[in-house]
Amino acid sequence: MKALVIVDIQNDFLPGGSLSVPEGDKIINSINEIMDDYDLIIATKDWHPSDHISFASNHQNKKVGDVININKVDQILWPNHCVQESFGSEFPKNLDFSKVHKVIYKGQNSNIDSYSGFFDNNKDSSTGLSDFLKEKKVEKVDFVGLATEYCVKFTALDSVKEGFYSRVITKCTKGLDELECKNAFDEMRSEGIVLI
Repeated sequence: MKALVIVDIQNDFLPGGSLSVPEGDKIINSINEIMDDYDLIIATKDWHPSDHISFASNHQNKKVGDVININKVDQILWPNHCVQESFGSEFPKNLDFSKVHKVIYKGQNSNIDSYSGFFDNNKDSSTGLSDFLKEKKVEKVDFVGLATEYCVKFTALDSVKEGFYSRVITKCTKGLDELECKNAFDEMRSEGIVLI
């Protein structure tokens, strides 16, 4: 069984969104085109409550880009994004959602961020993605989506740790910063993730 995991293709991460990834919309057609190659397709979704700890607006005298330490974890502060039930949290209309078998919600706990589609950033709680893939007898997982150096990277790294043969399709990912993306690809490769 081969699965495709589409990471965080949501309106807020696309041009015009509150945390837009440059040209993030340019990968959607490529993702739609490869969907038929997979037995199982899963989409992850940032699903934040409005009082989420990662939002700069929830911290006095702090701004987007500041880093604070919470529960012994460094937390980058972001603009409000992907708030539950908001337009920004929705999948864009041009993503072929009819082929998605399951949606995995992440970042629902107000007190901890969750870049990975598998676990929160403290590794305290699981999203259920690993169990779902194992239940479906998936051995190979390919990753696409946004943003390369954050949610795609951490999801793929956790996938390898969970024992899946993991690949990232580079033409179907976009990131916020070119150099950070290059570093992320190097890190993924060094951890055994295949880049294609």
